[in-house]
Amino acid sequence: MNIENVLQKQREFFASGKTFDVNFRKEMLKKLYDAVRNNEEKINNALKSDLGKSGFEGFMCEVGLSLTEISYMIKNVKKFAKRKIVKTPLPQFASVSYKQSVPYGNVLIMSPWNYPFLLTIEPLADAIAAGNTAILKPSAYSPETSKVLKEILDETFDEGFVKVITGGREENAALLHQKFDLVFFTGSQAVGKEVLRCCSEHLTPAVLELGGKSPCIVDKSAKISLAARRIVFGKFLNCGQTCVAPDFILCEKGVREKLLDAIKKEITRQFGEKPLENPDYGKIISQKHFDRVKGLIDTEKVAFGGETDAKSLKIAPTVMTDVTFDDKVMQEEIFGPILPILTYEKTEDLYTNLMGGQKPLALYIFSEDRKNIKEITKKIPFGGGCINDTVIHLATSEMGFGGVGESGMGSYHGKTGFDAFSHTKSIVDKKTFMDLPMRYQPYNRKIYGKLLRMFLR
Repeated sequence: MNIENVLQKQREFFASGKTFDVNFRKEMLKKLYDAVRNNEEKINNALKSDLGKSGFEGFMCEVGLSLTEISYMIKNVKKFAKRKIVKTPLPQFASVSYKQSVPYGNVLIMSPWNYPFLLTIEPLADAIAAGNTAILKPSAYSPETSKVLKEILDETFDEGFVKVITGGREENAALLHQKFDLVFFTGSQAVGKEVLRCCSEHLTPAVLELGGKSPCIVDKSAKISLAARRIVFGKFLNCGQTCVAPDFILCEKGVREKLLDAIKKEITRQFGEKPLENPDYGKIISQKHFDRVKGLIDTEKVAFGGETDAKSLKIAPTVMTDVTFDDKVMQEEIFGPILPILTYEKTEDLYTNLMGGQKPLALYIFSEDRKNIKEITKKIPFGGGCINDTVIHLATSEMGFGGVGESGMGSYHGKTGFDAFSHTKSIVDKKTFMDLPMRYQPYNRKIYGKLLRMFLR
């Protein structure tokens, strides 16, 4: 496929002005919604093949959330696209000031393999709502889902409007050397740096959704059994391959054993006595990632789980204790079903351990101490998070989702997503029936000096 030809078609499509029409955007969003709804079974089968996801989890975490974002945009795109009148300063009398959101133009959306459908369709919905054309590049690590995405979207849209390009590193490099008006990337920090380097060549703005080691704090006031249940859900969802999964626990020392016992019980309750035989428990995406995750397990520190099956690429939910920040498992984002438990003695230790390093994508705190919650969530930098739960903060179109520092730049979802794919023009509409002379030379300091100071203060 000639990528330059596809991009040229999209430039011509955008130049036609079609996407500036809000009714056109709504029509395209409805087509996207119907395409997803009508292909649910095909999508779920692809997710099962790539990641071992059950139909229930595939709908809950990918298809259903995609439909929610699309329908939210259908309901709100007219309001989001409408110009917003703002207050005009008195010295600008007589005029009207307003902000107008306009599309960037031709955008590139590069999506990852861990939630390959959701993390392609959600930004696409935001891009369409904002009035852009889009080239989509899904991950080569999830080939079946990429194949389905291409089939569905190529059937639904003109390639001048939306086009899926599959492939690997060669295609990624070819795309990143083209001049787009915006690049939206979800993936690892290492690849994110390369994306940003390529964008800098054309001064192209970029939204980067990356990751990091997201901490989960549990203090002595927490409801331990409930904390364990929600931590186990968030950590081992999608076999731990979730960018906002709790990467590790920082537990107040006095409740560690109680929490550990509760987590063990929850793993058994949610995944059974033999998780590797549970048909609803997923698998690691590839042999390469399986070997990497398995290599993070220190068998001497395994308190629960640790079983692996190389043939099926499965690793059982694994809990490690007596872990320190110097251990191998703490040197990189785990992105797999390993849960290290570290401890702290006083709240001040949290700031020592969590501030000054890389800023995580998420932070979770389980506590009934409102003062402690307020202090921790205010002082420690992170992208977003939950109090007394995990991962669910991203499952809403009413709040933006994104990282900070090393975990990303820019946010999306709902209105924030519309804004991410829009440029906001600030415009002053100056009236012609009068003209205040004070700004023109020659300056009359005697007449207008005091008046000017009264206006500008």
